Amino acid sequence: MPRDAVTQPVRLSDYRPPDWLVDTVHLDVRLHPTATRILARLAMRPNPQGREGSPIVLDGDELSLKSLALDGVPLAGNAYVATVSALTLLAPPQRPLTLEIETVVDPSANTKLMGLYRSSGAYCTQCEAEGFRRITYFPDRPDVLAVYTVRLEAEREEAPVLLANGNPVESGAVEGTSRHYAVWHDPWPKPSYLFALVGGQLDRIVEDFVTASGRKVELGIYVEPGKTRRAGYAMDALRRSLRWDEEAFGREYDLDVFNIVAVADFNMGAMENKGLNVFNDKYVLASPETATDADYANIEAIIAHEYFHNWTGNRITCRDWFQLCLKEGLTVFRDQEFSSDQRSRAVKRIADVRLLKSHQFPEDAGPLAHPVRPDTYREINNFYTATVYEKGAEVVRMLKTLLGEDGFRTGMDLYFERHDGDAATVEDFLACFADATGTDLTQFALWYAQSGTPRLAVSGHWDEAARSFRLDVQQTLAPTPGQDVKQPMVIPLALGLVGPDGRDLPMRLDDGTNAERGVLMVTQARQSFVFRDVAQRPVPSLNRGFSAPVKLASNLTTDDLVFLARHDADPFNRFDAGQSIALAHLVEATAAHRAGRPLPPPDALVAALGATLGDGSLDPAFIAQALSVPSESDVAREIGGDVDPDAIHAARSALRRALGEALAPALEDAYARHAPSGPYSPDAASAGRRALRNASLDLLAATGAASGIARALAHFERADNMTDRFQSLSVLAHSAPDAREAALAAFYAQFRDDPLVVDKWLALQAQIAEPGALERVRGLTAHPAFSWGNPNRVRSLIGSFAAINQTQFNRADGAGHDFVAEAVLELDGRNPQVAARLLAAFKSWRALEPVRRASAERALRRVAAREGLSPDVSDIVSRSLD
Repeated sequence: MPRDAVTQPVRLSDYRPPDWLVDTVHLDVRLHPTATRILARLAMRPNPQGREGSPIVLDGDELSLKSLALDGVPLAGNAYVATVSALTLLAPPQRPLTLEIETVVDPSANTKLMGLYRSSGAYCTQCEAEGFRRITYFPDRPDVLAVYTVRLEAEREEAPVLLANGNPVESGAVEGTSRHYAVWHDPWPKPSYLFALVGGQLDRIVEDFVTASGRKVELGIYVEPGKTRRAGYAMDALRRSLRWDEEAFGREYDLDVFNIVAVADFNMGAMENKGLNVFNDKYVLASPETATDADYANIEAIIAHEYFHNWTGNRITCRDWFQLCLKEGLTVFRDQEFSSDQRSRAVKRIADVRLLKSHQFPEDAGPLAHPVRPDTYREINNFYTATVYEKGAEVVRMLKTLLGEDGFRTGMDLYFERHDGDAATVEDFLACFADATGTDLTQFALWYAQSGTPRLAVSGHWDEAARSFRLDVQQTLAPTPGQDVKQPMVIPLALGLVGPDGRDLPMRLDDGTNAERGVLMVTQARQSFVFRDVAQRPVPSLNRGFSAPVKLASNLTTDDLVFLARHDADPFNRFDAGQSIALAHLVEATAAHRAGRPLPPPDALVAALGATLGDGSLDPAFIAQALSVPSESDVAREIGGDVDPDAIHAARSALRRALGEALAPALEDAYARHAPSGPYSPDAASAGRRALRNASLDLLAATGAASGIARALAHFERADNMTDRFQSLSVLAHSAPDAREAALAAFYAQFRDDPLVVDKWLALQAQIAEPGALERVRGLTAHPAFSWGNPNRVRSLIGSFAAINQTQFNRADGAGHDFVAEAVLELDGRNPQVAARLLAAFKSWRALEPVRRASAERALRRVAAREGLSPDVSDIVSRSLD
């Protein structure tokens, strides 16, 4: 079936083992820009767990078959059926056999960037999830693991560097030609989605790493010629990742070489191919002049994430794509822990939860909601979602909270020992922790099966006479697509009882036991917990560290929240108290704006933030997070329905202006005190000081005062690093229309030859919330810097407009919705993955007020009506409209 046909649902309940296994794969790949020849030799055998007497059915996608042989003998035409999407041997001998398949593909025409394609003249591959079938016919599923040997051949001048998975075996010239070859062998069995090759003109930086057991590993990072100077931080992050995984999880690297290649055209952030990671170059290249502090942090995290996959994803892979969270959610948890150890744990936790709430909570609340482990899909590429990644990581974190540090590590050790070399399932994963600790995880497993965000309603009641404090807890989980009835979850609720002096009180439950590790286990729809010996009214600090991914409602008063924002010993909850005050204010102010009433004064938030700004014991990075006003999407999510983006924008702009005016002396002091005292460094402490200084600059300029705008302009003109330069440009773009265009023009003139910096320039303009934004974005699609063929350009301009510019994407006249729909249809034939992810910006359309909701629905139906949609876009639009 062609890939552009309507696909049938794939269901977890229909899983069955493969009928044939592949023990070894020998690939001979002769690279050519338009006609690359691939000769695949597959050593196959019937699977004892498969169906007896089965044909051999191999997957394909847009393939051209040139020859086919069985055990060295060409097959007659009546022995097989070959199409562009499948190869079937009708009656193969039921014994071990060798199949030789020759195909030809055109890398230059592969605009889908799946399989083998060219990026800036270099050959590279992307095979997850189902890209290997675009290279050769194969049982392209993750539970077929084989040992690969790869011979690459190319014109030496065109591709002097030839890389594949595993260890290098030999290389040399092809006699009598201008071509050369290299042979690579990977001794570890892997699924086809982890196959990779790269060929091109690339520069390299290289370092040696000595593992804990004394083995030497050669680390290499390959970049486009002339860019090695910008790969040093990525190499440093890689070295730290290898060492951390040895120390934190006891995992040592297992090959002689580890290579990373940065390419300009890539659908994803990066890919963990065994021993040969391929990266979007935005997550490798960095220098103070071109990369912000956020870029450095992302490089560190993503380098770590892909390396950590070596064990959680590669050595232990997924049985099927329904188990995607088993590698992605688990590895996100591991990279979060790594970054927390490298930087500020509190600030990292705040950033991770903000990402979860802004991306995953809306997904859970809309038509694209699905469980962490889905039970059905039409197009697997559409399930690389915040639910699988970020919520999947939160489930692992809850497991650690439930079992404790030692219990969690014991379970992980058993998982690595028991399933090394396996294609595992979520059940396999949980069984290791259950067996290692004797814990029944049956109810906990519902986190993988039930979609939606649980709502936890908590009421605290102090009985002065009885010297007791009771917490009444109620959990609910609303219906989601395909799941009308939900069961109670296991919710680890971390908490503290904060006394009037700001210190935590002892927590003794009424049965005489302590609340172990400060965590209550909520397992029923309704529960009550009574604490005794509570002589004074406490303020409960609930869901500390965001111990469970839930929406929390409580009977805490505004005064209680201000108190927690000043005193809570838990950094996350101290931050969250301020955010709760801000959200409540913004919801009230939005309603007031729509009703034509005066906006309420933000006195409580001013008090809370003033105390935070004045606390010299706090990390500047933490204060910067506290000063950040909830986004327009955050407010829309809090309102939940009948959302008017214009009213939210007006309320938020008014709040930022009021905060800038009320806190001006403290903000000016913070700006002055955190001025740089030396050369730029991307370390966490320096980044934190810059973050607070730029947050202060932003709020001061939000007042519209001439002094604030002048300060931002001077900051821009004097900046000696990209963090300060771009943050001040952002302030001018959003708060100083008169200074904006000249600053944008100067920025582009300086960096026009650096595509990754131009991406920032495009994204910033797409986010300007003014009536002319759509026309600006339309005009930029014709700019020489923009390309429909490069995913980074599309995501920066159109993706930023749709995801961040809520007022202009959701214009009342429908023009924003129409524009994004047009872009999706433009992209679908060229790159369906990018098109589908762009279309996902409509995920919250049902929450809009009626006029905008109707506009969004019309745009979605326009996309749905297009004949010949890719499975990627067809899947997203049909689920959005169901």
